[in-house]
Amino acid sequence: MAEDLVLDLEELRQLRSIAKRPRIVSLINSEIHTLEKLSKEEGPAPVPTPAKVSSTPALNYITLGSFSWDQDNEKVKIYISLEGVVQDKMEAEFKQWSFDVKFHDVQGKNYRFTSPRLNQEIVPEKSKVLVKPTRVVIMLFKASKGNWLDLQYKEDKLKPNLDKERDPMAGIMDLMKVSCLLFMLHPHVKNMYEEGDDEMKRTIAKAWTDARSGKTADPLKGYP
Repeated sequence: MAEDLVLDLEELRQLRSIAKRPRIVSLINSEIHTLEKLSKEEGPAPVPTPAKVSSTPALNYITLGSFSWDQDNEKVKIYISLEGVVQDKMEAEFKQWSFDVKFHDVQGKNYRFTSPRLNQEIVPEKSKVLVKPTRVVIMLFKASKGNWLDLQYKEDKLKPNLDKERDPMAGIMDLMKVSCLLFMLHPHVKNMYEEGDDEMKRTIAKAWTDARSGKTADPLKGYP
């Protein structure tokens, strides 16, 4: 209300400065007098207080890397040796495939233990942290019963060897074809053919036939 009176008075004074007719000036003066009287009765308008900006520095955390774990069919337990943890100064966030636990003001330091990608899915609503005198226990309840091969998810970087899936005889035939076509550029190929067994002769003959029929490049093209 006090702020509105101040604004009304300012606007009326501006109108009075541009008014020319005596009757209008008198009406404005009368209204200004009335508002000034009300303003004195209500007291001065409160000065707005600027909002305080939080200057709390960002917290630094020490990552906990040493732990042990075990499991049963329904849950996984992670054991961390850490003395002096206070339940009220701890934050825990559980998601389906990850979790993040922060321990504040533990003997003047802040600690953090997190897993960005678990090996299997968990139930966030049931998972929790138990604080013991000398350690903490993180309990992860499995979404599906069973055994975990590892706590963390690890991508399999081993790619299947496609060469092993090929027919080994096909590779041998390809090699023989190339070899035979190359040998045919030399006089010794005749001896190789005559002295070879039946399988060798069939391979050489087929390679030669394929080259002459256009299935493969003719190695003798351009030669007499």
